[in-house]
This record gives sequence, C-alpha cells and structure tokens, in this order.
Amino acid sequence: MDDDNELIYSTPLPGASSTPMSSIQAPAPPHHLLLQPPPADEKPADYVYYERRPDDLSSDARARATAAKVKLQSHYRLALETAIDLNVRGAELERSLAGVQEDRRLREIRRHTRTQSQFLRLRRTKIGLRDFRTVKVIGKGAFGEVRLVQKIDTGRVYAMKTLQKAEMLKRDQLAHVRAERDVLAESTSPWVVQLYYSFQDPLYLYLIMEFLPGGDLMTMLMKYDVFSEDVTRFYMAECTLAIEAVHNLGFIHRDIKPDNVLIDKNGHLKLSDFGLSTGVHARTDGAYYARLLEQQLTPRHASRNSVEVTPIHLTMTRAETIATWKKNRRRLAYSTVGTPDYIAPEVFMMRGYGKECDWWSLGAIMFECLIGYPPFCAENASDTYKKIIDWPHHLHFPEQVHLSTEALDLMRRLMTWSDSRVGVEEIRAHPLFHEVDWNSLRMQPAPRPPTLKSITDTSYFPTEEYADVPDVPAGVEQLDADKDLAFLGFTFKRFTGVQSAL
Repeated sequence: MDDDNELIYSTPLPGASSTPMSSIQAPAPPHHLLLQPPPADEKPADYVYYERRPDDLSSDARARATAAKVKLQSHYRLALETAIDLNVRGAELERSLAGVQEDRRLREIRRHTRTQSQFLRLRRTKIGLRDFRTVKVIGKGAFGEVRLVQKIDTGRVYAMKTLQKAEMLKRDQLAHVRAERDVLAESTSPWVVQLYYSFQDPLYLYLIMEFLPGGDLMTMLMKYDVFSEDVTRFYMAECTLAIEAVHNLGFIHRDIKPDNVLIDKNGHLKLSDFGLSTGVHARTDGAYYARLLEQQLTPRHASRNSVEVTPIHLTMTRAETIATWKKNRRRLAYSTVGTPDYIAPEVFMMRGYGKECDWWSLGAIMFECLIGYPPFCAENASDTYKKIIDWPHHLHFPEQVHLSTEALDLMRRLMTWSDSRVGVEEIRAHPLFHEVDWNSLRMQPAPRPPTLKSITDTSYFPTEEYADVPDVPAGVEQLDADKDLAFLGFTFKRFTGVQSAL
C-alpha cells in the first residue's frame, strides 16, 4: 500500500491496562523538532494497529473532517505567530533597556508585562457586532458600508467597514479583501489608516478602523474645486510619504485616488482602501481591469447600473464632459466599476508592473488638485481606459491655468511610461519640494484642518445620502459552511497601542 495514503495508529485492546499518553503516536512535528520513534521492541505487546480508510467514510464526514483540520491548523498557527510576536517584542525590550538604570528597567518591564496581559485578555475576548453601536452611516459602496460606530464598553469611536461575504465570493473579491486586511494588520505607519479589529459572522466581514473625521481628498476637491500650488505641494508631499510607507511594507496599492486619501482630525493625510493592493513582486492582475472594461462595453438595463451617466453626444464640448464627470463623481466612487482615472497605463496593458504604477496615480491626483479634473476624464470608463493607454496623445495641460515650471515638470515625470517614471528618491529631491522638511512633515500645521464639534462629528461626510440605511446591516445571502472556510483566519486584534484600543 502507498505509504502516503496510509496512517497507522495504536489503541489498547479491551481490558488492557491504561497506557500513558506519551505512548500514543502523534502527528509528526516540524523537522526542527522531529523526535526519533521508539524502537520496535519497546512497543507494548498488547497494542494492535489499524489502517485508516478515509474512502470508506461518507463525503459529508470527509468534508467535516477537512473543515476541522483547517480550523485546527489556523488556530495553532495563530497561537504560534502570537507567541513568536510576544517573544520578539520581549527581546526588543530587553535590548532597548540594556545599560538603563535598574529602577527604570524594572518599571518598563512591569509596564510591558501589563500591556501584554491586556493584549492576551483581549485576544481571548470574542469581539462581535454586539460590542459596537452605530452612530451614523458615512459611506456606502458596491460590497458593503462604512459606519461610524462607538464601542459600548469604552465609548471609543471607530469606522466600521462592512463587507458581504457572498458578494465577495460571487465577484471574486476574496483575494482583494484578504490583501486589505493583511496590509492594515501589518502596518503601524502613521501614513496608513490603523486597523484595530477584524471579525466576521455568517453574513459579513467587519473591519474596525480608526475614524478620520476630516473626510477624504475627493470631498475636499469637490468643495474647493482646485487647490493653490502651496496647498497641493503639502498634500502631494504627504501622499509621497504615504505611498512610500505602503511600498516599504512590500505592497503596491494600485488604487491611489482622492477617494482613498483620508484626512485626520489635524488635517494630515492617511491612505486607506487596500482592496486592490498586491505584493511588489506580483505580475499584473490585468484580468481584473479587463472585466471592468467588459462590463462597460456590455449593454445593461439602466436600473441595474449604479453608475449610469447622462448620455453624451458626439458634439459635447470639453467643458461639458468635465461637468458631467464631476456630477457623477461620487456615484463612480462607490460603484463596482469605480473610476479608472488614476490608474497607470501598464496596469491596463497587462504586461506586468511594479510599484512605479502608484507614482503615476500621484501625478494624476496632482493634476486634478491644480486644474480641477483628472487628466483623462471622459464620459465613460471605457473611453478613459483608451485615453490612458494612449496617454501621449491625450495628456494636455490647459493654457488658461497658470502652473509653475516645477509643477509641470513633476507631473510630466510622474505621468510617463514606467521605465522613465521617477521614483520616491527623485520625487523627494525634485525642485517643487525644495523647502519641504520630509522628517517633520506630519508635525507641521496642515493647510486646511477640519473644524470639528465633537468626536462623532460627520460633517465632512455625505451622510444625508444614507439617511434611510438601517442601523443594523440588512440580511444578505448566507454562505454554505464549506464556502465560509475561505474566510478562516480573518480575525485580528492589534497588539500595538492595545491600551488605547481597549
């Protein structure tokens, strides 16, 4: 019989004396912990051996056994990762306290021990929807909602992103939501929105993130239309550091746009929405964008089109096109198709790409900040795709808008073919940012900080559009148990800053 399909285990005969657990064969440990099996002559004489025959079991039993195996593997993997993480943090603390006075050293160790104990209690605590109270719905997208919530026991305020499981699987979005969860879980950067908890129930995935009350850059652009060059310089410098932080984590964002640039209570920026992010060594997910293009070209019933725009005539002027684009801007932002105005040409061309695609997006955002609309906006997404791919014939800077030589040069260096596009070091050294102190940028006063009345102020969000959304997410299609396994391991609780998160 094939050894790979044979599993032998031992059981005492009826009436035999009890045998210590140590004599029962266990699954093979990792190779670095591998134990030598006992010699054959040491095995008890009253043991018999059975052959496992999984094919004799029903398909339902095998499915349940597989599910149990996957859950156990996930549980112990998480336990091992947590133990390693705590040990690493303890070792880092010991190194940082080397040479420190004894009383201070003991004080820091006690503080670390208290924080670690709080984290372990938090880890054992089951976090769920019942622990949060909805204050207001502040956003709605194709796959779920974003709500301002308050944790009932602490009163702390968070933004809760809710995603429908069935819709995620139906639209092949599992890898994207996994990527978002992984980026947020790994990041401790001040330039990336902080994730505190993630959990799930049979219907939804939940991401509990910090609430940034200043809204997003898209809302600010819709309010002010254009920024001065000084204001644009500040925001582009902060975007540069935020994109660099994502790249340092080993990810490409791939969806840098004003909608995903959030503003904190002090007016500084943070990146969010990593649903399309991928590793920096991955090849393009061009099929994703091809599907979007196919959706645009396929006739659909108007009632099913969440981004239906006013029909455009061939005689439409450039000004009218821009006005129509602005009118439909928010609907595009929250649709399944979204807006492709900021995506680099190499992503659409399916030839593979690297992190330089995010710098193209920075150039497109800079264009919109200074001029009032994206460089390739069109009456529909498919025309935008075509313009971006053929960008040398469509990138035009309007003569009626005064732009400095430095601003024009940087935008041209960002919106170009990937092999000649500038990277983070060239951007930092560009003359436009000559007076920027990159090391203290986040500590400097922001040009337009939000004016807030309370910790739950949502005046920078279009909450009036979601007045009819129920306080509790509406029920949706429930997944079968086997499909629900795809979301195993989604749960997360942050160790860093755990005292403030409790």
